[in-house]
Amino acid sequence: MKYNLIVAGGGLSGVAAAVSAAREGLKVMLVEKSGCLGGAISNNLVYPFMPYWTKQKDGNDVGKKYLSQGIFKEMKVRHDRYVDDCKDHEFNSEYFKIVLDDMTAEAGVDVLFHAVVYDVKTDNRKISSVEITAKAQKITVEADFFIDATGDGDLFYLAGCDYQLGRESDSLCQPMTTCFRMSGVDLDLFTEERPRLQELYKEKQAKGEITNPRENILVFFGVGEDVLHFNSTRVVMLDPTNPFDVSKAEVVARKQIHELIGFLKENSNAFTESALISVAVNIGVRESRKLKGVHILTGDELINCTRFEDSIALGNYDIDIHSPTGTGTSHRYFADGEFYTIPYRSLLPKEYDNLLVAGRSISATHEAQASVRIMPICCCLGEAAGTAVAIAHNTNKNLHTVDIKKLQKMLTENGAVL
Repeated sequence: MKYNLIVAGGGLSGVAAAVSAAREGLKVMLVEKSGCLGGAISNNLVYPFMPYWTKQKDGNDVGKKYLSQGIFKEMKVRHDRYVDDCKDHEFNSEYFKIVLDDMTAEAGVDVLFHAVVYDVKTDNRKISSVEITAKAQKITVEADFFIDATGDGDLFYLAGCDYQLGRESDSLCQPMTTCFRMSGVDLDLFTEERPRLQELYKEKQAKGEITNPRENILVFFGVGEDVLHFNSTRVVMLDPTNPFDVSKAEVVARKQIHELIGFLKENSNAFTESALISVAVNIGVRESRKLKGVHILTGDELINCTRFEDSIALGNYDIDIHSPTGTGTSHRYFADGEFYTIPYRSLLPKEYDNLLVAGRSISATHEAQASVRIMPICCCLGEAAGTAVAIAHNTNKNLHTVDIKKLQKMLTENGAVL
């Protein structure tokens, strides 16, 4: 079995990569471990979209400059046709699955669900094929190019690329979190009670009555008239790339969910009629392996709003670091009108000529990754990777010699902002 491109991972970055390449005429296979596309949206119940815009003055008016567009904007527009009055940061994960199915099908992408890449074959500076397991079958697939959009860098790890696990000082990663939702919540009453509940939560935590190390209760609205979305569990000091650690983390997070529900039921009138309606299928991972590529993006480069000549995506989400060891979350926000660029070289491994990395595992430091890891940015990175592969394939180039100006031109023509 032979393809022009194999994309490992069917999150937003993987879908964007596969669709953008297929639209340029490439034969593409997208390999996804679950039974639907969407990645963090679908499997980890991550919600909402973190801000992918900056405020900008136009005369006396203040408006939004959208930093993540292109295929991401197309996804959001398609999604909003299903959902009335949907704000920029809001979405319904179930409809998003349908949108991604439609986009991959229309582009002619072959999607293989319930499939995992478990081995690679290499030849000098090229990956020649991957070994996939799906439904107790072993499948060998060859390709001209490969994109790792697994989030954990599984493909580049199997290929032997240089990488950093977690932060540079001790390899600890940002905490893992299992999101969940409750219905039957009196949202107005909860808003009134919220300050008191936050203080009571901290008091009980200090007494050891709450074991979750997170410093507060993090919730989001917008998923239903009486539904509250929780991003409040926190599992620290475990390795998201170690299957035994991840298995332990899943159990710990669910215990924290039970603990938090008990706290709310006992101490909040807003939750009198509430019920647990959804728990993420998989625990969410903020950080794991990060490629050490041709260029390692740094926090200082983000803070300085560096304009790279090979820019392929923009961002300005704050440098949002949840403590890898326990309590606390640090933030470094960008001022209105400020944004940074992400260079193509941060998608490019040193070791191979036919592999790119897209999504949260690009080549970046612990601090830089804390900002570029959000879904809208990851989607734009995927579009850039898929477009770069299309150019390389159609011009007989490798990914180290691809024409950056042509790449930027194509991305711009397709609605991306650089």
